[in-house]
Amino acid sequence: MKFLWPELLPALAVLPLLVALYVWLLRRRSRAAIRYAGLGLVREAMSGGQAIRRHLPPALFLLAIAAMLVAVARPTAVLTLPSAHETVILAMDVSGSMRADDVEPTRMAAAQAAARAFIDEQPRSTRIGIVTFGGAAALVQPPTQSREDLLAALERFEYQRGTAVGSGLLVSLKTIFPDVEFDLRKQDPRPSASGPAARAAPLDRGRPLGAPGAAETAKSPPQPVPAGSYQSAVIILLTDGQTTTGPDPIASAWMTAERGVRVYTVGIGTPNGEILIGEGWSMRVRLDEETLKGIADITRGEYFYAGTAEDLKKVYESLTTRVVLETRETEVTALFSAAGAALAVLSALLSMLWFRRVF
Repeated sequence: MKFLWPELLPALAVLPLLVALYVWLLRRRSRAAIRYAGLGLVREAMSGGQAIRRHLPPALFLLAIAAMLVAVARPTAVLTLPSAHETVILAMDVSGSMRADDVEPTRMAAAQAAARAFIDEQPRSTRIGIVTFGGAAALVQPPTQSREDLLAALERFEYQRGTAVGSGLLVSLKTIFPDVEFDLRKQDPRPSASGPAARAAPLDRGRPLGAPGAAETAKSPPQPVPAGSYQSAVIILLTDGQTTTGPDPIASAWMTAERGVRVYTVGIGTPNGEILIGEGWSMRVRLDEETLKGIADITRGEYFYAGTAEDLKKVYESLTTRVVLETRETEVTALFSAAGAALAVLSALLSMLWFRRVF
């Protein structure tokens, strides 16, 4: 457990003083009782049951004070809680290489099946959108809660020539923030000091050449926020190849990070590269894992590799857990405050019930 205001923790030193004060008051009352009461009454008052009743309300009240003092220091804890993601964007590769059957029955069919299962597992309150990218990217299904529309959109996929991972990211980002215009033509090779790029990426690589700085062309572009801090939406990007056209995917990742959106990347296929041959077509493809890992690192997401249809299914099951439940450091001040209040009320009620007075 950590504290946002640890400098207030020394206030807990008042607890031993309160205990000492309570013991002193007990001894003072005991001497007065012996002086004015009969010996039989003193023995009755000192019986075990009476002692427990006598000390329990003050003990509970002391615990209430301790909880309140801890709450003042604003404690935090790492908890697994339901996420606040209201929107999930599935960005899926529809390049020609997705016809390959090394992932049975085909890469595309396996990806569609995994996406269907993922959609079925999401809470009904979650809006899901679908973006496809090949030589270009398009929003094929705006975010919706209708599972029927989403499943129908998965069946409308059409293969394209080329792979534009960066375009897939930007269209996904545009879907989340429709009022902001994005333009990669304005470039800054270094992260801005105030943007999340300067404080977000754990990679010791800096921002690559061509990464955007002031890349938004809206009249009043939003200020950059810490990477991964936007809790209302998340992007899940799946691809089996490397970028052959469109904007630099790493540059698009920096822009996504500046909006605080996490990107979980999923790679299927062959990292070492191979020639895929089909009916009347052949192509050489290679999964660019380094880029996918970079996108995930920059945006505070995570990268997954799936070599088989079963692996891909497990990846999407894992993503379901990450999207629905999120482990994060959370302030728990309210819990300590509530516990303190409950203990104080219980202490007062027991004292009134047993002694007809508050302490």
